Amino acid sequence: MESKSRLLIVEDDPNLGAIISEYLSSKNYLVERAYDGEEGFERFSQSEFDLIVLDIMMPKKDGFTLAREIKKLNKEIPIIFLTAKSLKEDTIEGFKIGADDYMTKPFSMEELLLRINAILKRTNPSDKAAVHKEFEIGRFRFIPNERALILGDESTRLTSKENQLLKLLAQNINQVLERTSALKAIWGDDSYFNSRSMDVYITKLRKYLRPDPNIEIINVHGQGFRLIVKNT
Repeated sequence: MESKSRLLIVEDDPNLGAIISEYLSSKNYLVERAYDGEEGFERFSQSEFDLIVLDIMMPKKDGFTLAREIKKLNKEIPIIFLTAKSLKEDTIEGFKIGADDYMTKPFSMEELLLRINAILKRTNPSDKAAVHKEFEIGRFRFIPNERALILGDESTRLTSKENQLLKLLAQNINQVLERTSALKAIWGDDSYFNSRSMDVYITKLRKYLRPDPNIEIINVHGQGFRLIVKNT
């Protein structure tokens, strides 16, 4: 049975947000809602999504700011921006950030559905059940839903924070995972205490991954960490 795609709707207008969510739910999507940019980032950090529908003008944190933070954690996640304005500058800014599409209010639900379907068809593999369920990290298999890091017949059960941190690194293999973004996603803020705590977890992950000499987690000065997996 094919797994349903998960959508995150971040829209501060409660009426429009409800209409979008109810319509897409009726079309067999799993939908979560957030009402401002801060809540949107929190929900994204806590769950897996296949696509985000994101309003630009929102309280607490605007859509462009939220999209930049999300893209630092997952560069591949598709985003559709919603805006009440049709300014060329906004459109260009959205695509610079990495938007997949852009819709100006008012719009029809049918058109939104068509655009979502088109993007997911292009970005998602046919085996939806396998999406984000398991990562290959060198000789290791990493299954986030089970908090399991597996090498041959040996399986290590990770703590919640170890699991979240390795998941972010695995989603960005050979690319920089920004320290601030990871701290906000896992610990909620980038305080000094939490930063030192993350360093301890990085050390633990290095120990777990040590049996494969082709894997390395390096510090990128002033930026964050990079999980390097060398080709064998």
